Amino acid sequence: MTEQPGVALVSGGARGIGRAIVREFHRGGLKVAFTYLGREDAAKSLLEELSDADGRCAAYRADARDFTRCEEVVQDVREKLGPLDILVNNAGVKRDEPLYRMSPETWREVIDTNLNGTFNFSRVVILEMIKRQSGCIINIVSVSGILGLPGQTNYAASKAGVIGFTKALSREVARFNIRVNAVAPGFIHTDMLEEIPEAMRKKLFAQIPSGAPGTAEQVAKVVRFLAGEDASYVTGQVLPVDGGMV
Repeated sequence: MTEQPGVALVSGGARGIGRAIVREFHRGGLKVAFTYLGREDAAKSLLEELSDADGRCAAYRADARDFTRCEEVVQDVREKLGPLDILVNNAGVKRDEPLYRMSPETWREVIDTNLNGTFNFSRVVILEMIKRQSGCIINIVSVSGILGLPGQTNYAASKAGVIGFTKALSREVARFNIRVNAVAPGFIHTDMLEEIPEAMRKKLFAQIPSGAPGTAEQVAKVVRFLAGEDASYVTGQVLPVDGGMV
């Protein structure tokens, strides 16, 4: 693996896909900061795992819905690790329910975290990237935002919104040598997948042409590719990692 210099920030990086992305970036030579919200134990264990990073890794408790906190995190990352080269908007929540039972609070929680959280971190970093004429933003979306899955009107709407955000922002900043792409995982072995009842999981897995869910590490490798020089002419794209679902 060719080492890649620079600084990356991964929101929601303590568990699941985010954790795999942090590991992948660290193995590739990047300085990596990540945020977490509810699982301090997971964040601490990841920092301990990367204890050989020699100051190349940092963790921050932050709610992606809080714009001021996002500003504070990015500023501290700049001071400790250096200017950001890569932002991965991964922080997200899923609160599945049929629409007829969904409360306004459940709707807003998912939209505010998944869509507004992507705006918050992107808005905080974009001006510096423009000034430096360099940068890469990768948004973690979902096949649900492309296909629309039942019981996920809030989740699908939030991820479809991030897909539109990705395409619009990529056109807006391409002239500044900033690339903006999205990765759309399908069914991936994470805590979020385990929350789905087993009977429902079997029905969902039957929709995967390859026959089985993917791994967080498979998603992380695609993110690493999009962040690297080999993808220097790739922007405005949504790349499914889904075993053929889309």
